[in-house]
Amino acid sequence: MSPSVHIVPATPERWPDLRRLFGANGACGGCWCMWWKLPRRDFVRGKGAGNERELRAIVRSGAAPGLLAYEGNRPVGWCAIEPRDVYPRFESSRVLAPVDAAPVWSVTCFFVARDFRGQGVTSMLLEAAVRHARRHGARIVEGYPVAPEKRQAAAFVYTGLVSTFRKAGFTEVARRSPSRPIMRRALRRSNPQPRPARGA
Repeated sequence: MSPSVHIVPATPERWPDLRRLFGANGACGGCWCMWWKLPRRDFVRGKGAGNERELRAIVRSGAAPGLLAYEGNRPVGWCAIEPRDVYPRFESSRVLAPVDAAPVWSVTCFFVARDFRGQGVTSMLLEAAVRHARRHGARIVEGYPVAPEKRQAAAFVYTGLVSTFRKAGFTEVARRSPSRPIMRRALRRSNPQPRPARGA
């Protein structure tokens, strides 16, 4: 991967770049990375423009719901990373129910531009997500990758692959589905930076 790739939080001024990366399809099928953020009925009803408005409001609030990877000035990748408790969809998931009461940050989604796939962008985003979470006081980062039996289209592995998480130092802590483990990486203490609140 070119050394010119750099990764930064998705701040309000970067909204146009995130929109450019996701394109007219909102990354995939009008999702706009709102699958984990909304009740199923609201997500389905908002597919497309509605979900875009939801994500735009979150980004413009300063909450920084994820990270953007750039090649030069071009946005080429996205990773959603926030505290688990901002993803209400987890509350109804049997497979991804909490492992314990420990507070964790969750990596929930990757999206990489088609012509940059297979070049290590996802691995770079995951490492950057870990650093980002640590800077904001996280002690554990959790991921929900898939372990497919055969090669899958990108749309079906948007939470990442087990091999990517394993290479980044994550270990499996639970598996309630054959293809969907919960993986964690414990972090060392650092001097946390305050996380912006929505609307700040």
